[in-house]
Amino acid sequence: MSNRYSQKITVPCYQTDAAMLLKPASFMDLAQEAANLHADVLGFGYDDLSRTKALWVLSRMHVRFLRHPHWREKVNFETWHKGPAMMFYLRDFRMSDQDGNDLVVATTSWLVIDIDTRRILRGLDIESDGSICLENAVETPCGKVQMPRGAEPEYAGTHVVSYSDVDLNGHANNAMYLVWAMDALGYDMTSSKPLHEFSINFNHETRPGDAVELYRLRREEGEMVRFTVEGRTGGKPAFCAELVFQK
Repeated sequence: MSNRYSQKITVPCYQTDAAMLLKPASFMDLAQEAANLHADVLGFGYDDLSRTKALWVLSRMHVRFLRHPHWREKVNFETWHKGPAMMFYLRDFRMSDQDGNDLVVATTSWLVIDIDTRRILRGLDIESDGSICLENAVETPCGKVQMPRGAEPEYAGTHVVSYSDVDLNGHANNAMYLVWAMDALGYDMTSSKPLHEFSINFNHETRPGDAVELYRLRREEGEMVRFTVEGRTGGKPAFCAELVFQK
């Protein structure tokens, strides 16, 4: 049994932007599918957990873009799980070029929840099967992301969760939260400056018809521009993302 899952991918046009570069949300889509496939191989995938009325839920993610893959580029994409850490289960990702140079690295923190009650379940037995790999693609797990205390973010619009947002679990897919966050910054910003890294926390699920109010805060930090984007439903944060762009 391999403790890594690897795929060869040719970046398709529908996953790229106007600059012919892999969209950040497309990386999230690829990561989600690779995680699902590897978990299936290891015996704790979607179908395995469904039999016990449980479900994997992505809680936190931190991604760094060292170089954005481009349209038609052939890349290697690999993932491995690092076992439990308090309430979370950690999984890392690495995308590299054909010469082995890192393009994108990421770390994720997952929860297992009860399908019916949505409560967190603990004690998934994946610690002693030899499948854990302790290598770090990113040195530390993604921390808590929140709007800075005392900040006065500006309103950036409202998104109503619709058909295109919803996945097989009946709620908005994790990658769509990043789509909303990027869109909240405006096209001129996101199309003209490369995204250097992002961190995102998923605080609670959103479902079809939910109105997600988006708020953004911009800060200049030397050669970087940092945005915090928070999506709120019913006055409570559904997600919070921090996005760092190079000037």
